[in-house]
Amino acid sequence: MMEQAGKGGSAGRRAAIGLIVFLLGGAALVALDQNSRYLWIKALHVIAVISWMAGLLYMPRLFIYHCDAEPGSVQAATFSIMERRLFRIIMTPAMTLAWVFGIYLAWEGYGFNAGWLHAKLLAVVGLTFAHIYFGRAVGAFEKGIYIGSGRFWRIMNEVPTILMIVVVVLVIVKPF
Repeated sequence: MMEQAGKGGSAGRRAAIGLIVFLLGGAALVALDQNSRYLWIKALHVIAVISWMAGLLYMPRLFIYHCDAEPGSVQAATFSIMERRLFRIIMTPAMTLAWVFGIYLAWEGYGFNAGWLHAKLLAVVGLTFAHIYFGRAVGAFEKGIYIGSGRFWRIMNEVPTILMIVVVVLVIVKPF
C-alpha cells in the first residue's frame, strides 16, 4: 500500500506542475491583443471541457466495476484510488478551468446576453451537479459504502452524455 501512496504523491506533483504551467500560460495571454487572447482562451476552454467530460463519462464506468468488487478487497481499494485520482487530479481542475475560461468567453463574446448561452449555462450547471454527486460517491465508495448498483451507474452514465449533447447543440446551432 505504501508503494501506491508514493506513486500517488508523484502523480499529484506532476498534476500540480502541469496545472501551474497551464495557469502561467493563461496568465501570459493577458499580454496578447484582445482577438488573439479570445481565441487562445477559447482553445484552452475546449481543452478543459474535453478533459472534464472524459472524467464525467469514465467515472460511472469505474463505479460499475467497483460495485462488482467485494468491499474491503484489494480490487475495491484499487478502484477507490483510481476514482479519487480521476476526481481530484483530472476532473476537478478541468471543471474549474472550464468554468473560468467559459465565464471569460461568455462575458467577452456575448456579455451574457444570448438566450442560447443562458440555456447552455443551465446545462453546464447540471454537469457541475453531476460532478459534485460523483465526488460524493467517490468518498462513499472509499469508505466501503456502495451507492447504487451497476444498473444505476449505467443510467447515471447517460446524464453527462445527454447534457453534453445539449451544450454542443446550443453552442453550434445557437437556436435562440
